[in-house]
Amino acid sequence: MKRIHAVLFGAGLALGAAQSLAAPAAVVEGVQMPAWVEHDGVRTPLAPGMTLVAGDQVSTGADSRLLVKLAEGSRVKLGANATLAITAMQPDRGGLFSAALHVLEGAFRFTTEALAKARRREVSITLNTVTAGIRGTDLWGRSTEDKQIVCLIEGKIEVKPENENALTMDRPLEFYQREHGKSLPVGQVSPEQLAKWAAETEIEKGAGAALRGGKWKLTLASTRTQGEALDLYGALRAAGYPARIYPGMSHGKRVYRVRITQLPSKAEAEALAGRLRGKLGVAEPKVSL
Repeated sequence: MKRIHAVLFGAGLALGAAQSLAAPAAVVEGVQMPAWVEHDGVRTPLAPGMTLVAGDQVSTGADSRLLVKLAEGSRVKLGANATLAITAMQPDRGGLFSAALHVLEGAFRFTTEALAKARRREVSITLNTVTAGIRGTDLWGRSTEDKQIVCLIEGKIEVKPENENALTMDRPLEFYQREHGKSLPVGQVSPEQLAKWAAETEIEKGAGAALRGGKWKLTLASTRTQGEALDLYGALRAAGYPARIYPGMSHGKRVYRVRITQLPSKAEAEALAGRLRGKLGVAEPKVSL
């Protein structure tokens, strides 16, 4: 039991480190696994409800998605194989929310809800050598080593490429591209193309995503020994799945259940079970409320 307690305590420390500041600047709302956060050199699988702070770096795996809600009401979405660094974030600086985000790789979307648009914010998003300054808007973008795209869906942004003059985008569906360090003329994207881009950052239905407030759980194994539970726990978490161990009793004997929780429906829990069955040491996962 001491080893299990140490694991649970360590997981609590990892979460607590990301929640140590006074106000929650950003909270994970949903995760289409696998996904991770790196904080103070420690890599931890992301789970709904986790708080993110300045200095954190989040990343998604193949076919993954991530939804994060900022303190002032905006939402940041990441697509598959993406990496986002939170270089600065202050939830309340004299009534002003400020943040600097750096998309190192992959597709993202920044959306401000209607009720939150009146709040004061100063947010910049950097994609490689291009920075977009925003104060309440909706935009989509993608960053790779050789190409950056910023598409304005609604609102107004200022785009500043490195060593070039800033340009203002204020018409819906305008998009900016920079390839191999050179800016291309601003163009207009079709609604059909925007829909395809936007789908890259949306959590998919039936993909087994976990959402904040989800009530369903997936038991990946129920073992008689803590060593077996710890082995499975370690394999899952290293692969980006936020498993936890729940010691309990069954028919008068001690058991150790390895679970992933916060799944929003039976269908999503079953979808995750299908993805993990036969992998990472998972034999026959069981879905329950």
